[in-house]
Amino acid sequence: MSLIHAVVFDWAGTVVDFGCMAPVEALGTAFATMGVDISDEEARRDMGMAKRDHIRGLLQMDRVAAAWAACQGGAPCEADVDRLHDAVEPLMRAAAAQHSALIPGAAEVVRGLREQGVKIGSNTGYTRAMMSDILPAAFAQGYQPDVVVCAGETPQGRPSPLMLWLVLAQLQAWPVRCCVKVDDSHVGIAEGVAAGTWSVGVAGSGNGVGLSLDAYQQLARVDRQARVARASEALFAAGADFVVETVADLPDVLSRIEGRLKAGEGPKG
Repeated sequence: MSLIHAVVFDWAGTVVDFGCMAPVEALGTAFATMGVDISDEEARRDMGMAKRDHIRGLLQMDRVAAAWAACQGGAPCEADVDRLHDAVEPLMRAAAAQHSALIPGAAEVVRGLREQGVKIGSNTGYTRAMMSDILPAAFAQGYQPDVVVCAGETPQGRPSPLMLWLVLAQLQAWPVRCCVKVDDSHVGIAEGVAAGTWSVGVAGSGNGVGLSLDAYQQLARVDRQARVARASEALFAAGADFVVETVADLPDVLSRIEGRLKAGEGPKG
């Protein structure tokens, strides 16, 4: 049996949707329908947050707020957050369904963890409605976490630890120092730090590099390494204990965490 009691995974960019493409597409389309164009970089800045908070953050960016005011005739307000969230939800569901392929190695890693008696949890910045097509698609590909907690199901989302704590409570997994959060976003890493778990960042397949699997594989090796290094630095800066390229590389890190636990050590957060 493993000394690690539970591993809690993020979804997009971590176990599905290589490059975290669906939210970028959905947010870009939703803003465009309101007459405001946002860049991929802007859409990715607050990735990992609940989508309502993500939209609010976009509207608070100086450039986006100015473009909104010029198009809509006034500064963005909370009613605009509601309008955009209502527009984003069906777009997110459609985009997520198109980008629901598991990241290579995800199912195998989870299968290995289950064989060691490790509980599997998940949480996400997507609402339950946005996840409605992702869940059965993931199940069909061999990934079925024991617990799924979605945005809006706790009073606060990331970077607060409440979603992660709710997952661990439902898994009956404790102490938190024996649990691991795996995430590709800086707010997801901050969530793990705040919760007291080990935090493992995912650099290559995640939001930090932000490329589809095909585009990622076509990169020259030096370019790929440089992009992964930059994404890794950002995840370490957010508080990650370890960073991997993709979820397929997780077993080695989990072995190192087990070694640290045997030595009586806990996460640095």
